[in-house]
Amino acid sequence: MHDIRMIRDNPAAFDAALARRGVAPVSSEILAADDARRAAIGAAEAAQAARNAASKDVGAAKARGDDAAFERLRALVAAKKDEIAAMEAAASEASDRLTALLEVLPNLPHDDVPSGADETENVEAHRWGTPRNFAFAPREHYLLDAAENHMDFATAGTISGARFVVLKGAIARLHRALAQFMLDTHINENGLTEVNAPVLVRRETMYGTGQLPKFAEDSYETTNGWWLIPTSEVTLTSIPTATLGASGALDGADLPIRMTAHSLCFRSEAGSAGKDTAGMLRQHQFEKVEMVSLTKPEDSRAELDRMTACAEGILQKLDLPYRTLVLCTGDMGFGAARTHDIEVWLPGQNSYREISSCSVCDAFQARRMNARFRRADGEKPEFVHTLNGSGLAVGRCLIAVLENYQNEDGSVTIPEVLRRYMGDKAQITAAGELA
Repeated sequence: MHDIRMIRDNPAAFDAALARRGVAPVSSEILAADDARRAAIGAAEAAQAARNAASKDVGAAKARGDDAAFERLRALVAAKKDEIAAMEAAASEASDRLTALLEVLPNLPHDDVPSGADETENVEAHRWGTPRNFAFAPREHYLLDAAENHMDFATAGTISGARFVVLKGAIARLHRALAQFMLDTHINENGLTEVNAPVLVRRETMYGTGQLPKFAEDSYETTNGWWLIPTSEVTLTSIPTATLGASGALDGADLPIRMTAHSLCFRSEAGSAGKDTAGMLRQHQFEKVEMVSLTKPEDSRAELDRMTACAEGILQKLDLPYRTLVLCTGDMGFGAARTHDIEVWLPGQNSYREISSCSVCDAFQARRMNARFRRADGEKPEFVHTLNGSGLAVGRCLIAVLENYQNEDGSVTIPEVLRRYMGDKAQITAAGELA
């Protein structure tokens, strides 16, 4: 959500920033709605003040025994009650109209975010690692002998439909090992606090992180009003301030708050028909290890670089080549002010594919969920800055390991850092057995 005071003070700058994200000028419409809201609130408050004054006069008239004045003033107070209710309803409707305009507008990009229309104009920041030079034609993950009987799309299709998979045996264990390795690294080396949180949340929780109302079709809603999370960013971002109440605020001394969680995630993949239909690159149900930070405003940009480095570190430990991109304005997510995407090398596709996206949202999410902090007792609360990032997408990391560590005989070598999670085995054979 945007700060209405900033729009009042800098309408041209607001429109210019949105224009970089392909949004037409809207400040005049917002300010007109804001003026109507303020006028309606002012009228309701004036009417309430008049009613309060009349109520005092009623008491005074009764005390002096002036029955005529008493009856006249009492009727006036009664009439004002209905008038005030109507005015308050009008003020509420005006506030709702302003919110409806603001809540569908994306976050403003940082000044140094590259301008661009789509992913073709993202800017590569750096690369790490050298793609392996195979002596044979590398295959995609789902075509490997080691995965043939342990990555079951047919059974998943019968049970659930397209874009689901059943993992079995050593492949399922490798998938679990990756998640455990990621969590252990983030907790023991990166200083994040592990959280296990619900995957079903209220509408208000989805709204707070910007998933609703604009992207309702991308997520799943249950018949009783719960929503399945598209990522644990939704729950993690909400946790620190969930029980503070409307007037509460975090202690600034407790910031930054850094959390991580391994969770199931659910996405409808609306609009992705025909994209990545083979294999498990794009699924309705998948797992991620998520990172979320809440910081003071002056610390959030450095935290973005730190979070990006945490995600990159996982790939470095796995010795998987990757490149890091700064997303252009036309490719950033709705709530992001700046985003770093990490793309891992997939030899089976002969291309880099996204495996992590780390974003700083400034106060955009915090304003929607009223997440604030105080620098010291008695000081005015300020909105925290929120950040989120994949550390990493577990299924995509499984794909990357299988493809980068495949052997000509159809087997897959297990990366050194994962072997302690795999019974100290070094290989998944072509038959799918640990050896």
